[in-house]
Amino acid sequence: QGLSASRSLARTVFKIILPIAFHVTDWDQVPTTQHHGESGVATWRTLIHGDLRIRLVEYSAGYAADHWCEKGHVLFCLEGSLTTELSNGARFELMSGMSYEVSDNMSSHRSFTKDGAKLFIVDGGFLKI
Repeated sequence: QGLSASRSLARTVFKIILPIAFHVTDWDQVPTTQHHGESGVATWRTLIHGDLRIRLVEYSAGYAADHWCEKGHVLFCLEGSLTTELSNGARFELMSGMSYEVSDNMSSHRSFTKDGAKLFIVDGGFLKI
């Protein structure tokens, strides 16, 4: 059993270690994609490094997600404010300078904003449990 646990730990560590050479990103040069919500639009600028996804996301005023998300994220609110609702009914408001963190399949969530928000979001295999 010790060998099995060691292999499991090694796989976990291997998933976390992702070789990314020093990289500077000019986010204004990253192409945008638009994702329509139940209302409003989310504009994404996305970088992919293996299974790591890094996004700069802007929610328009009145944006409301059109689905419940099961994916894990590390989300940092750069500007504006965002309300995230969990499937159990709990709601959390993030203001500029605040973040939330959640692993895959831990808490179904969806977000909305009254006045718009700009977010920095990182997700990928390191959040799988």
